[in-house]
Amino acid sequence: MSVELLEEYIASGDLEKITALLEQNPALAKAKTSQGVSPLMLSCYYKKPDVTALILKYVDELSLFEASAAGKFDVVAHLLYIHPDAVDDFADDGFTPLGLACYFGQFEVARYLVLKGADVNLPSNNGFHVFPIHSAAAGNYTDIARMLIDNGANVNVRQQAGATPLHSAAQNGNLDLLILLLEHGAETDVRMEGGKLPSDMAREKGFAEIAEILG
Repeated sequence: MSVELLEEYIASGDLEKITALLEQNPALAKAKTSQGVSPLMLSCYYKKPDVTALILKYVDELSLFEASAAGKFDVVAHLLYIHPDAVDDFADDGFTPLGLACYFGQFEVARYLVLKGADVNLPSNNGFHVFPIHSAAAGNYTDIARMLIDNGANVNVRQQAGATPLHSAAQNGNLDLLILLLEHGAETDVRMEGGKLPSDMAREKGFAEIAEILG
């Protein structure tokens, strides 16, 4: 019974086959996948909450990164109580607990991490240079972006290839997030590698009104 099989079932969201596999070999739930992350984290990246909930039944101990991604508030609080200095640690895939909570839309966890001193302007260390506000914008989580900005997040940070949060908001057609970013000084004339402005991203996706707002 291989991890590869488990990965395949996670990707397809096959709860029945995952259950059968883990019943036979519970240790697979803690194995490292070919992506370099745990099966639980992989299910988060695939945005399969039902799979995440199922795998959680077979995992008795979560890392701070897994708990942040899966929205397990009590576990995050407990782990930070024991190891408060871990709040800005990096996971094997280069993301901080805050970055993961923002990307997966875990508002309460993200807010708690910030309350406990997480750096809102600390990017991933995996070469992608993704800041928490990039993660929130990419996931369309306006409430998390607002919380980050309220706590000092820079709205004009650039990730790999030069994309800003405004590029993501424009591409997603998220008018609320767009307005929030503009109200806090987001620059509309920043070009990604290749020359694209936020307005170009909006126009490409058919968001003509947003493209017009951005000029």
